[in-house]
Amino acid sequence: MKLKLLKSFLLFGTFLCFGLASAQEVSGTVSDASGPLPGASVVVKGTTNGAQTDFDGNFTISDVDASAVLVFSYIGYKTQEVAVGNQTTLNIMMEEDAQALQEVVIIGYGTTTVKDATGAVSAVTSEDFNGGVISSPEQLIQGKTAGVQISQGSGEPGSGVAIRIRGTSSVRSNNDPLFVVDGVPLPSGGSSSEGTDIGVGSSSARNPLSFLNPNDIESMSILKDASSTAIYGSRGANGVVIITTKSGKGGAQGGTFEFSSDLSFSSPANDFDLLNRSEFLSAVSAFGGTATDLGNDTDWQSLVTRNSSSTNNNFAYSQNYGSGNVRATFNYGKQFGIVPKSSQERVTGRINWAQRLFNDKLRLDLQSTLSRVNDEAPPLSGSAGSTGDMLGAAYSANPTWPANSSYNPGDRINPLNLLENWQSLTYTDRFLVNFSASYDIVEDLTAKATVGYDKSNSTREAELGSKSFNVGRGAAGNGRGTLNDLNLENRLLELTLTYKKEFDNSVLDVLGGFSYQDFNTEGRNVEGWGYSTTNLNSMARNLTDAASKIESMITGSYQQYGYASGGDADLFVNRLFTTPPKTDKLGEVSIPVKSIFSNTFDNTDELQSFFARANYSIASKYLFTATVRADGSSRFGENNRYGIFPSAAFAWKINEEDFMGDAMSTLKLRLSYGITGNQDGLGYGRFARRERYSTAINGDPNIGDGGAVNVPGITTVEFANPDLKWEETTQYNVGLDFGFANDRFSGSFDVYRKETRDLLLNIEAAQPSPQPTFFQNLDAVVLNQGAEFSLNYDILQGDDFGWTAGFNVAYNKNEITDFDGEIAAGTIRGAGLSNAFAQRLASGQPLYSFYLREFTGFDANGNPVHEGGVDNQQFVGKSALPDFTGGFSTSANYKNWSASMYFNGQFGNYIYNNTANAFFTGGAIGSGNNVTQNVVELAGQEGRFAEASVSTRFLEKGDFVRLQTASISYDVPLKDGLFKSMRLSLTGQNLFVITDYSGLDPEVSVTPASAALLNGLPIAGIDYSAFPRPRTYTLGFNVTF
Repeated sequence: MKLKLLKSFLLFGTFLCFGLASAQEVSGTVSDASGPLPGASVVVKGTTNGAQTDFDGNFTISDVDASAVLVFSYIGYKTQEVAVGNQTTLNIMMEEDAQALQEVVIIGYGTTTVKDATGAVSAVTSEDFNGGVISSPEQLIQGKTAGVQISQGSGEPGSGVAIRIRGTSSVRSNNDPLFVVDGVPLPSGGSSSEGTDIGVGSSSARNPLSFLNPNDIESMSILKDASSTAIYGSRGANGVVIITTKSGKGGAQGGTFEFSSDLSFSSPANDFDLLNRSEFLSAVSAFGGTATDLGNDTDWQSLVTRNSSSTNNNFAYSQNYGSGNVRATFNYGKQFGIVPKSSQERVTGRINWAQRLFNDKLRLDLQSTLSRVNDEAPPLSGSAGSTGDMLGAAYSANPTWPANSSYNPGDRINPLNLLENWQSLTYTDRFLVNFSASYDIVEDLTAKATVGYDKSNSTREAELGSKSFNVGRGAAGNGRGTLNDLNLENRLLELTLTYKKEFDNSVLDVLGGFSYQDFNTEGRNVEGWGYSTTNLNSMARNLTDAASKIESMITGSYQQYGYASGGDADLFVNRLFTTPPKTDKLGEVSIPVKSIFSNTFDNTDELQSFFARANYSIASKYLFTATVRADGSSRFGENNRYGIFPSAAFAWKINEEDFMGDAMSTLKLRLSYGITGNQDGLGYGRFARRERYSTAINGDPNIGDGGAVNVPGITTVEFANPDLKWEETTQYNVGLDFGFANDRFSGSFDVYRKETRDLLLNIEAAQPSPQPTFFQNLDAVVLNQGAEFSLNYDILQGDDFGWTAGFNVAYNKNEITDFDGEIAAGTIRGAGLSNAFAQRLASGQPLYSFYLREFTGFDANGNPVHEGGVDNQQFVGKSALPDFTGGFSTSANYKNWSASMYFNGQFGNYIYNNTANAFFTGGAIGSGNNVTQNVVELAGQEGRFAEASVSTRFLEKGDFVRLQTASISYDVPLKDGLFKSMRLSLTGQNLFVITDYSGLDPEVSVTPASAALLNGLPIAGIDYSAFPRPRTYTLGFNVTF
């Protein structure tokens, strides 16, 4: 019995010792090269037993078996597995894994990796962004992704950037993708007012994305096919760009400070070869004309361009304190354009904060930015009259005129006089905040609530003083100005549930959610005429004071007011929301302008959505995705208020099959189909009959050239159309991703087809009608089909050196089909070009197709000869849309040195040189206007009185290859001290362009305000005295401490 009892105690002791040995406690520290790493994950492999490192990188895990393996992981670092054995203390040094970080792609309401994506998605991280002077986020990724065409048609700071993903799908003015910043979808359209015509034409709005500091952006994901964009439903037809800003995850335990400063120098990259005094007088004589010779030799082009300098400065603080992290940044930048009175000043502040609570079950995230952008614009326009804007006037100015702003040429614009008497300033304040809370209800189920708020207030002041000569709108001798306020408010609420369950051989990931977003647009357009001062700042104050005084006199709601001093002066107020609408007269008023007119607007659109997505993978090689979104929009009537947008995708990781062996590291086939919608550019209340007090042009206030203000009457602005519905784009995609040698050499190939139906367009109403146009769905299809190909190769890899290269090219064919009708577009401006146009919308043609006379030469009298006669305008088989776009980038590093170059190009597109048509002809030099050297060669061929008709004479190929950026940088070796790192860099932009285009730059498109668009159709590929593009060199300095 005693022996048996002893054996029992020995057996119990053995089990107890074994249990104690198996259930030991393990602790330690996780660090990287810069010190302890808070927030790293430590998990016992195959279990849920784990912990995260604290502020000092420390961790402790209990109940760890001696045979267990601990898995250490952190985003952006290589995962490590360590066998425990008899160790109770483990100190782990994590290594950065740049490749793993680059493979993460942010998608709608989640993340994935390049290898697991079923759709056509790509990501560009901050390490691969373009450098130099960057005024808007789109420029960071220009040329980096196949099928994404990004064009800045102007060299002006703050000008708009056109981005097209897989072609142009809509016949309206907005073909830009949906931008999502830290989970908040931004409203479409501009955040500032367009430029009103106060004497030299109208201009388009400023770039709405300028409020974002490019240095705050961590990555940009581009969703291209319908399977990836359908989760955004009615806003996904043009693709989606998801912008993710930097967090404080990489901050050290005591905090990391970073300061960077750039100093840039810019000069015009190209100019026109204009005639000097002697050449000019000789050419005028050769063409049989006459010109005044005042004895000067003025280079007018050099007087309206300049060399400029710019600066951009960033200060950031980031800290990772274990259970959370924070990053705060401040940015100040001032960019001066190479045309006088052009600049952009940006001040931004940002705070990003993340916190984990309750054993990491609750996660709170806050991203917020506050910005002020000040834009200054010169007197340039896409709709200037026969005398042109400042640049057009400078190109054509008689070089014998004196370089004096007080000289009056009589019937033409003196460029210096216009510059001196012009001012256009836009001030835009914007606040964007996004707060989300995620909670793990159970192990596989997570709920998330997100609220977002986006508020923008913009004021645009423009003045043309009374000392100006020979301008329009009665500004000369009187002065004219505008005050345009545009205030936008966007509120977002989203609720989602995510369920993710791993089975023996498969993974199911399901997302369901609800979204509500409203968009309020309100503001006013005020125009003044007749100023007692010539000081431009005082003119702006006078108009503001006049508007404020009148508005303080008005009680109740109103749409308009106006006043003109003089004989029967009487302030009128148009009240829209009384029954019936009425006009009140308030008598005389003393204000600092002779005439004033104001039109106000205030409307709200709403979007309510339900969405779901399911991802299912089998054996990590067969991947299925299905999404559906139902969007309800207040922009449509009850018949079509909701749209359903489904998609499906399948991917097969062929390289995971046994029969593949190790031949390829990646081989994935992707198939996708989906339907997305589009309502952008539709505007408010287009489906219902509405009445408003009329305005002269598309809602812009108007005062006659002599200062008269007529009291507008009530008019119908919309017909009832309850059947108005969404544009729908159906897209098919087949893709193949491949990689060799652990993806050292990798690439992808995609073919797609996009069919856009039920095109929304504001078309002409059959007359007589109470309104000239109305919105309807066109019975037509815009077809885009093409292919994309990209390659990336790590050519050299070593401890102290590396060399990589990337190449992408895309082909897209655009065509309108099934359209029974033709609509003119693309107004051409200049003397003798009234009612001229160069493009036409028609079936069987691509968008932006040129519709011209076929120029064949000159007859014996020097007049142009056209195939079929001067009235035979026809399609010429050419479009402003490129057939091919592409980019090539390469970077290398050796020890502390690194260098990179980036080329981009496009081919197959054509440009209509409206500048040459308006200013550089035999008729122009014969009339005493300056021209380029090549016009002189036409003496004896083109007559002095020859009509410069819109024809193929001025249509040119737009093919180009550009060295967009080249940079070199040096990481200064540092000893222990204040600074952790220091980098010096030199970057050049727009270093050279290879092209046959005779204009200043082939990447060009001058767009007026929307009211000046012929038939409301957008234009592309028309060059009318475009803002010159600069060549820029930037010195950069960056330190962390």
